[in-house]
Amino acid sequence: MSIRVRLMLQCGVLSCFILTIAMLLSYAFHTRSHYDDLDRILVAETTHIATEAANPANSLQSFNVNRGSNGLEIIVRLYSADGALRLSSPSSESLPLTDTKAVLRTPAGPAFDTLAALVPQLTGSPFITDGAFGLYDIAGQRWRAYILPLRQGNTISGYIEALTPLARLDASMRALRGLLLILWLIATTTMFFGLWVVASRVLYPVAQMTQAAQTISLSRDFSRRVGVPSHRDELGHLAQTFNNMLESLEGAYRIQERFVSDASHELRAPLTVIQGNLELLHRQQSMPEVERAEALAEAEREAARLGRLVAELLTLARADAGVVIKHNPVDLDGVVLEAFHEARQLAHGQILALEPFEPVRVDGDEDRLKQLILILLDNALKYTSAEGRVTLGLRKRDGNAEIIVQDTGVGISAEDLLHVFERFYRADPARSRDPGGTGLGLPIARWIAEQHGGRLTLSSEMGRGTTAIVSLPVKA
Repeated sequence: MSIRVRLMLQCGVLSCFILTIAMLLSYAFHTRSHYDDLDRILVAETTHIATEAANPANSLQSFNVNRGSNGLEIIVRLYSADGALRLSSPSSESLPLTDTKAVLRTPAGPAFDTLAALVPQLTGSPFITDGAFGLYDIAGQRWRAYILPLRQGNTISGYIEALTPLARLDASMRALRGLLLILWLIATTTMFFGLWVVASRVLYPVAQMTQAAQTISLSRDFSRRVGVPSHRDELGHLAQTFNNMLESLEGAYRIQERFVSDASHELRAPLTVIQGNLELLHRQQSMPEVERAEALAEAEREAARLGRLVAELLTLARADAGVVIKHNPVDLDGVVLEAFHEARQLAHGQILALEPFEPVRVDGDEDRLKQLILILLDNALKYTSAEGRVTLGLRKRDGNAEIIVQDTGVGISAEDLLHVFERFYRADPARSRDPGGTGLGLPIARWIAEQHGGRLTLSSEMGRGTTAIVSLPVKA
């Protein structure tokens, strides 16, 4: 079931429930008020007659018991103490006599129907009387009666009964019920239709996003975007977030394309050299020893480069997979000193200095930290001439340990400095001076620094050298 249908049904059912309760309360209050008004009139009529009958100046024979009130047809009858009829309205001949004592013993309930009785009485009884109400069905028509005993001291001297037909009021209530039912049907139908239209309009941006997502999935075109609604509501934020996600996916997709292309190129170059030298050795069995040794040495160098490239790709693959580096207490000064001694073997005439040098302890992976320092030293030595200088330092600053690698090499241009941490990116000077590089060293170095909760920053000036600073949190 779609969200549109579920939204329409849930809101519609809730609205129908509220509408039903409202109509039921309206019907109940309206119905009760009319039947209570009728009961009040009957009580008022009998009370008035009882007051006149208690006055000795009034004679019952001359008392007019044929009366009406408020447009209602009211029949009044006077009974003796033993229940015999003494006086009655002229139009009461067709009505059967009432057992007044039985009515007083077992009064009838309210005259309104069961539907109105479903709603509890919010207020108390509309009136309190000494008599009792009766409810009769005479010739298919309901009659409401009220019987009031006449007392002389503690003795009952007679009974007064007031009756009125309920046909007109019952018909009015039936018409009201039919009208409310018709209004309920019209209201619910209109409401469900309106909810369907509203849900369709509200969810239209979602439908657009769904269609755009399907189009992108089929075409693999991450440059497409969904339309952002002008109103900045939740759906507008969702569309904007969806576009941001598409932009991120597009960037990741472009990086992946370039990474695969560059990796294929980098892997193909050493493989081609190795394959060419092996074919040369296979075809020319009588090759001079000098040329054979040169071919083998070149193949060996390219194989070593290929091994380094594969190892670096594996490292980056683990980084992309979210592999976490194990953290143990590490004496960073010992790691720096060890990397410094190994880097001296990579130098080709450059001056390699260690300053400043302070004892520092951090949490991290000793091998990865050593790899990070060697990557920076290797880059510094490659891009620095034999007459240049490379300095490695370790110091504490602002609660962090800083590893500084500074050289006096060719430097990096401001344009290239923005891309040096991209995989396989190498500036033109680097390509000319480092034919065996892979362009993966700095991305790996930055990943190692970030895994240790630190950061790697580069600053450079063309012709004056480059400075790399690794900032790591110090172990307490």
